[in-house]
Amino acid sequence: MGRDLPARDDAVLWDITCPNRPSSVPGVAMAGFRDRGVTPPGLRLIPHPSVTLVLVFGGAIAVEDATGRRHQGSFATGLGFGDALRALRTDAFEALQVRLSPVVAHAVLGTTDLGDAAVTLDDLCGREAARVSGHLGDLPSWEDRFAWIDAWLAGRCAAAAPVAPEVAWAWRRIVAGRGTVRIERLADELGWSRKRLWSRFRSQLGLPPKRAAKLVRFDHAVHRLVAGQDATAAAADGGYTDQSHLHRDVVAFTGLTPTTVVNEPFLAVDDIAWGWPGPRNPRGRRSA
Repeated sequence: MGRDLPARDDAVLWDITCPNRPSSVPGVAMAGFRDRGVTPPGLRLIPHPSVTLVLVFGGAIAVEDATGRRHQGSFATGLGFGDALRALRTDAFEALQVRLSPVVAHAVLGTTDLGDAAVTLDDLCGREAARVSGHLGDLPSWEDRFAWIDAWLAGRCAAAAPVAPEVAWAWRRIVAGRGTVRIERLADELGWSRKRLWSRFRSQLGLPPKRAAKLVRFDHAVHRLVAGQDATAAAADGGYTDQSHLHRDVVAFTGLTPTTVVNEPFLAVDDIAWGWPGPRNPRGRRSA
């Protein structure tokens, strides 16, 4: 069985199960979600520096993306989709959510250029999508589902052409630097022009390196806010020029202010679902 993680406060809307061990594929994290029947309509999804697969195998999830299109069933979201994706309706669903580094997502999905749209698994994987959802529903436990999806991801990665090593290295540097590394410096260290780095990075990972760095920096800052740090300190620790700079990024990515974003349900469970293997503080969130 996976690790069942009960709610710590009223903001948690789902029963969450985490794997007993990390994925065999570097850059992959998974968690299981079971709806409690209290997910509100219009729930916004918070951007994260990963490509996210939501594999629905019980009940239903309907979402609307920035284009106004509505989808039901399993879907994927790209990097940094902004205040653009909302869950319109959920019907007693069960879903296995997978977060993929864009380096891994490029191999698994064949693309990371999903833009502001939610793309159905049918569109990405064709007939394979129905097999994935059907098999997940047939398996008896979360741990069986995690293991099966892990093997499925590993198989797709093994069969695909990898991202260029220079692009993968640039992504890792951005993540390690929490989004504060200068893109010009990355290009210099690679011996590339800035234009070449921008072009290769954009074509393989789905967004320009500067945008990727901005998203990674936002992600760390917003989790500092959720952990209780005030906006001034979060801005200073996150490499922002000032509190107004942080405010603009939070609004751009979520449509909310730093004061209100901390109450979002998706952020309330982020470290409960994705905190492997870090220690948790008494509120159920990973210590910063």
